[in-house]
Amino acid sequence: MSSVPYLTHKGIFFPAVASYTEEYLRYVENEFQLMDDDVVNVTYPKSGTNWMAEILSLIRKDGDPTWVRNVFLWDRVPWFETATSQSTILNYTPPRFMSSHLPFQLFPKSFLRSKAKVIYTVRNPKDVLVSFFHFSNSFKILKDPGNMQDFMDTFLRGDVIYGSWFDHVKGWLAMKDMPNFFLITYEELQQDLRGSVERICRFLGKELTSQQIDSVVENASFETMKNNKMSNFTQVPNDMMDHSKGKLMRKGKSGTWKSCLTVAQNEHFDRVYQENMRGVTVTFPWD
Repeated sequence: MSSVPYLTHKGIFFPAVASYTEEYLRYVENEFQLMDDDVVNVTYPKSGTNWMAEILSLIRKDGDPTWVRNVFLWDRVPWFETATSQSTILNYTPPRFMSSHLPFQLFPKSFLRSKAKVIYTVRNPKDVLVSFFHFSNSFKILKDPGNMQDFMDTFLRGDVIYGSWFDHVKGWLAMKDMPNFFLITYEELQQDLRGSVERICRFLGKELTSQQIDSVVENASFETMKNNKMSNFTQVPNDMMDHSKGKLMRKGKSGTWKSCLTVAQNEHFDRVYQENMRGVTVTFPWD
């Protein structure tokens, strides 16, 4: 395992790069003002963040793909916990669409006083693990994951950026009955993208025609996104990502963990999962 340093803020790891600072994370939590018409795409890492950002970008533009083909995804749906996105957010014509991986306890406190909408996408944690493992191999600002066994132990302990998957999901699920919170799974997006887009539109109060929804679905498909250089992260600088070691958009499938985890690893994962998710009343597609 390489010794890439991490920033630790309130017990949670963040990449130790200029865009993340304790001062800015404190500002986001305590002073960042969410507006009533803001929409925040929240996920644990490797759970469909960029896919949802693409869907939201297309919905915002009534299915017209011009914007997603000409503006980088991180400028369309900027990350508000990174200091480098501050100017983009401050100059964003409302309604602002933003992304975040923050656990609920570090999320802007202003959320609870606003009508800002949060869309929270959850993915099977075994697939998150595998995707995170490959991502860590190519993203230079992350620690070398070692082998799958090493990384699984690290992941299950929550010693990865943005902390424990279990804590993150349980923290956000506490919001599930709020009218401005929308819960969806990566698996639902895969099984029924059109139906999911229709549900997201209803949540956002956005009325699209059948043709406009067709365009959202077509342009947010894995294949279309994979070929869109504004969305596929091929433009991430080489000092941050080793493009020879991996792509951000690798397979876009569910269940790839089955060919990556041994029977023993899978059983161990299940035990830790059941222990940590005891008392959670939401049923997920993978349960």
